[in-house]
Amino acid sequence: MDLTQIRGIAFDVDGVLSPSTISISDDGMPCRMLNVKDGYAIQLAVKKGLRLAIISGGRSQAVEMRYRSLGVKDIYMGAAFKLPIFEQWLAGASLKASEVIFVGDDIPDLHAMRVAGLSVAPADAAPQVREAAGYVSACNGGYGVARDIIERVLTAQGLWMDDEHAFGW
Repeated sequence: MDLTQIRGIAFDVDGVLSPSTISISDDGMPCRMLNVKDGYAIQLAVKKGLRLAIISGGRSQAVEMRYRSLGVKDIYMGAAFKLPIFEQWLAGASLKASEVIFVGDDIPDLHAMRVAGLSVAPADAAPQVREAAGYVSACNGGYGVARDIIERVLTAQGLWMDDEHAFGW
């Protein structure tokens, strides 16, 4: 796929932006770990004009707050069925599926991955998801998958480390 044509990226959270395992607090709430290098790449991608979305089956105010603080405006939590949300995001953002990457790691992500112009999976994604992916990152979920794909897209577009904005938060 020609990464110079990519205008948007949608990410699942659990198993993509966070590892596949989560801690549970004493009150029963899941606690997710998020990657700082992913965060840097996400905020830079937003500044460079890529449209990003978070589409997660989980519900977490902390996750939503984190990605809003990085500039992500399109955050969909509690998305049990991701394809309708993905299609809604495409329409609302005036994006064609062919211009978008969907990054997922498990069965609930497959329908949206099949519609996207490029589907990406972490190295430790479910076998069916790795088989369906157009690109499998060398990174496991929560350990740099977003950084990997964003860096590749921005590099292809000549926007990675191209000016002073790339060197700060």
